[in-house]
Amino acid sequence: MNIIRTAERRLYQQVADQIRGLIQSGHFSAGSRLPAERDLAQQLGVSRPSLREALIALEIDGTVEIRMGSGIYVIGAGERRALTPAATGESPVELMEARATVESAVAALAATRVTPIMLQALRLALDAMRSDIEEGRKPLDHDRQFHLAIAGQTGNSVIVRLVAELFDERHSPMSSQFRAHFDTPANWRSALAEHEAILAALEARDGPLAEALMRVHLAESKRRWVESEPR
Repeated sequence: MNIIRTAERRLYQQVADQIRGLIQSGHFSAGSRLPAERDLAQQLGVSRPSLREALIALEIDGTVEIRMGSGIYVIGAGERRALTPAATGESPVELMEARATVESAVAALAATRVTPIMLQALRLALDAMRSDIEEGRKPLDHDRQFHLAIAGQTGNSVIVRLVAELFDERHSPMSSQFRAHFDTPANWRSALAEHEAILAALEARDGPLAEALMRVHLAESKRRWVESEPR
């Protein structure tokens, strides 16, 4: 992905460094369970979303393990080298915020340029998403088709590339690990319903409504990732 990166360490990395330091100092020993997310966030003085991202980063580097229905456990000595953004990926929370900003404007523009071919492509993508969900598959590819079809309707290749790059960051280690823990059929059904509402607004050529619904959809996607319980 060609998004410009800063040299400053991301907030989630700074929080991961704090937890890693506590492990190295013996505050949390190998095999011990970390406090619940809400309690740990309060102890560290950070937001729960930033903490969740930090824990995912620590799981990627092998310092902790997130166990469904049990908690988060220290499995390493905490001496592993902290991973860089290039190795882990962008903050999923920041990415969803960026997508909400960009794609809401894209939906508003696309609504002014709707064609029957575009609407058919969106309907086919949603039908395929529904089939995937019903058959127990994750419909990520068809989700991508839906968002890129809207971007494509703007007729602007730069917009299409930007939307694609932001979406494809979902394949980074950070976002992939979030999906592994927090993507559920119920969450995907909610996303599908939100897509259906966006499609209805586009069919009505209602730009302000399409913009608002896209913003709500991506805000809800972020909320589902940062508030859902691990599975």
